[in-house]
Amino acid sequence: MSNLPGAPVSFADRLADRLGAGSVTGLLLKFLFLGLVNALALYAILTLLPMREWTPLAVVVVATIAIDYVYLSKRTLPLKFLLPGTIALLIFQVYPVLYTAYIGFTNYGTGNVLDEQQAIDRIIADSITVPDDAIRYRSTPLQNDAGDLALLLEDPDGDLFLGTEDGLTLLEEGDIVGEGAARVVLDEFTPITLGDLGDRESEILAFSVPIAGEDVDELDLDLDVEADAISVQTFNTAAVAVQRLEYDEATGQIRDLEDGTVYTAIDGTFTAEDSSTLRPGFRDTIGFDNYRRVLTSPAIRGPFFRVFVWTFAFAILSVVTTFVLGLALALALNDPRMKLRRTTRSLLIVPYALPSFMTALIWQGLLNTSFGPINQILGVDIPWLTSQAFAGALPKFSVLLVNLWLGFGYMFLITTGALQAMPEEVKEAARVDGASGWQILRQITLPLLLVAVGPLLIASFAFNFNNFNTVFLLTGGGPPIQGTLTPAGHTDILISFSYRLAFAGGRGQDFGLAAAISTIIFFLVAIFSYIGFKRTAVLEEIN
Repeated sequence: MSNLPGAPVSFADRLADRLGAGSVTGLLLKFLFLGLVNALALYAILTLLPMREWTPLAVVVVATIAIDYVYLSKRTLPLKFLLPGTIALLIFQVYPVLYTAYIGFTNYGTGNVLDEQQAIDRIIADSITVPDDAIRYRSTPLQNDAGDLALLLEDPDGDLFLGTEDGLTLLEEGDIVGEGAARVVLDEFTPITLGDLGDRESEILAFSVPIAGEDVDELDLDLDVEADAISVQTFNTAAVAVQRLEYDEATGQIRDLEDGTVYTAIDGTFTAEDSSTLRPGFRDTIGFDNYRRVLTSPAIRGPFFRVFVWTFAFAILSVVTTFVLGLALALALNDPRMKLRRTTRSLLIVPYALPSFMTALIWQGLLNTSFGPINQILGVDIPWLTSQAFAGALPKFSVLLVNLWLGFGYMFLITTGALQAMPEEVKEAARVDGASGWQILRQITLPLLLVAVGPLLIASFAFNFNNFNTVFLLTGGGPPIQGTLTPAGHTDILISFSYRLAFAGGRGQDFGLAAAISTIIFFLVAIFSYIGFKRTAVLEEIN
């Protein structure tokens, strides 16, 4: 846009100014950015809509509208910088926390992973069986121009039938035109090609042709059993099948057609009056049952509280040991009389710079009872990672030792920075007043240091409270606690205990219970972090 008075202003310049772009180039870049955002949003909408994922769909629509409004308005300049971070925070932080909390109020787990309609369909499908003396048919899958499925069936007597979703039709001479893959049945259905067979495999294998009683008599099917449908067995075979269960949409119940037993949905499982159940179940909201199980179930409560206590001990001891060692090294290397300070500092941060998962695996090999170099040097077989004695004291010590190796470099870095930022004049004045080195450290250095690194110590506590890598890769949470009905080990912390419940239980996965424990962990960390930050604020006021 020209700055000369009276110079003509083009339409593009006026549009760029109106939309807050500043220039035509900025306007083009803005339209390019918004075009990309809206294209991705459209793709997401078209993907989510057939899947009926309404919550993610609503989020995509609202976020796209917000981005378009903010970046096309001159009055929302601050939001142009805040909105991307806010959306990322909501998607990657807030939503996972809320979704985990929601799962904690459900029965989501092995046997209850489907929604209700999917579970009903599976139960009814599984109740359809083929009697031993049922008629077998040679079957050819067909489809019409609309994509509707059908079956060309040939019984042992050579009679041909067309089976559709509406029932069975006896074919006569002239109803089939052509041969092989070029056949046309009733001028509508043609054989499915090999390419389409792969695409529609699950749909074809689940297809069945209903048979009514009048069809059996009219078509003279000569069935030896009471039949409900002809069910696909493989791509080229089908057989008469009997359906045992029936779903009543009016009552929401499933009825056994043989003995009349009625199954009602209770907490995601269809259950009869005699407590017998049908599987699979479905995801359902069960309120606070998972939290109640944590507090009242003997199978969970026993190991849970042992794991709970060790989690706090592990987090606190990890912070204390790494801080003490890191501070000691920082104080030593902060003395100008020390030689090779830069080289030593560089070497001390190597354990922190290496990936923790790789270091944990290396330590697992070093501490191996039979082949570990440490035991070979000592000349004894010490079960560093597997000892059951004293509630797994030795494996716990090993976990703390490895975590000390992994964490002292971080504490060394932050305390070195804090020490170098401290004014030397305060320490010199204390020395002039006759204060000893210990008094200076305890009454001057440490209080000033804690103000600077206090929030980082709280963050370190929160990190170690959920330090899954070290525990899982070093000991796998073991050795196992003897006599527990749920999987738990002496070195398990709450997050690894939740992982065992969700994925490694051996008796199925319990995502709902694991999510409930994860929610408890979240609130515990939030509470103690809040208390820690409040305490840090008090220290700042004192100083």
